[in-house]
Amino acid sequence: MINSIFNFINLHNGEEQKDKVLENVISNISFRGSNLWILACAIIIASIGLNVNSTAVIIGAMLISPLMGPIVGAGFALGTYNFPLLKKSVKSLLIATFVSLAVSAVYFYISPFKDVQSELLSRTSPNIYDVLIAFFGGLVGVIAITRVEKGNPIPGVAIATALMPPLCTVGFGLATSNFSFFFGAFYLYTINCFFICIATFFVVKFLKYPSSIIDNKYEKRIRYGISVLILVIILVIIVPSFYLAYNLFNEKKFTKTAEQFIQKAFENNGYTVVYKKIAYNANPKTIDIAFLNKTFNKEQIASYNKMLADNGLVNTKLNIRQDDTDIKSQILNEINKFDTNVSEKDVTISNLRRQLDTYRISDSSFLKEIKILYPEMRNISYGKTEEYPETDSARLQFTFMYSGNNIDGIKLKSWLHERLKEKYVTLVNIADNNAIPASTQTNKKK
Repeated sequence: MINSIFNFINLHNGEEQKDKVLENVISNISFRGSNLWILACAIIIASIGLNVNSTAVIIGAMLISPLMGPIVGAGFALGTYNFPLLKKSVKSLLIATFVSLAVSAVYFYISPFKDVQSELLSRTSPNIYDVLIAFFGGLVGVIAITRVEKGNPIPGVAIATALMPPLCTVGFGLATSNFSFFFGAFYLYTINCFFICIATFFVVKFLKYPSSIIDNKYEKRIRYGISVLILVIILVIIVPSFYLAYNLFNEKKFTKTAEQFIQKAFENNGYTVVYKKIAYNANPKTIDIAFLNKTFNKEQIASYNKMLADNGLVNTKLNIRQDDTDIKSQILNEINKFDTNVSEKDVTISNLRRQLDTYRISDSSFLKEIKILYPEMRNISYGKTEEYPETDSARLQFTFMYSGNNIDGIKLKSWLHERLKEKYVTLVNIADNNAIPASTQTNKKK
């Protein structure tokens, strides 16, 4: 039973002859002639894909890229202690890296589009998951190379390990002097190269490829030296990835908490959120939102900001974007993510409705209260009008018109101030045409 299981999972089943595998690996190491031209074309295609944010184009570039050759060659060289092959592989990888950086940097320098797209951004923050992808992707690639029937894994490995996009992102960082992009993407490229190489080394050792060293004592010393060096490099590369993974976890947690707060405080109360931007890396962290037809005063915004800490959003500021001249395009972009039928006309209509709402008194109980407090009052009409006090700038005031005798206008005005939270109030008694203007009253703040 045990032998049957072992035979079922045995990697030696279907293995190609070792000398043929080595010959194939060595033939794919060199970057001269056609390989160099293919690499340059793949770099341009990948750069265009990153530039226009096209995932399909980027995948195509990864499939035709010959970058895997020298990396796998370095892994075979380490596993067989073939130092001339290691030197040749490293030299070819350096040439390929330099050519790729030069071509991508030139492309992004002359390209008129230098906006940071999501495909570019996703290559600047590697973490432990990228390490796992590179290692296991490398395992699959090397196992496929050592088979008699190569099968379909190799194209998938080229896509999964993604050597080309981070290298192009490094070129973008050089072209735009964006060094956070440069170092982040170069770190991802280093992770992919190193762990594909290490995965190759492990498979080569497991399949017992013959060593190039004849002296057993010398081979033992070399084996220990290489093992220690690999372990040290693994630790140096992998430790920052754990920190970045922890930071990513906190960012996802913060984003989820912020989304829950927005839903609880606004969306569940019927307010339609049309723009939302959560910035975790800012100090303090910020949540920017805008609504379709709802506005808030300063006291309400301050109240919502106080609620943030109680909902697990410490060191966070809530910014409600309203009446901003630059918000319309951002709202359109956010809406169009979910509804392609929404046009600029729809947003303009919404803005007009919001402006009309500022002139409207929506409190249905207000008129009932007036009739209870002042039963002798007749011919009541009210609304908001624009007043131009001494300057050309307008201010909004509440105008209340009525007819009736023996009504204390000062007392009525004070009540209107408190009841409607209006700063400017003007009374007009139609019966005696006696108006108490807003400019002569004591202005009370909301």
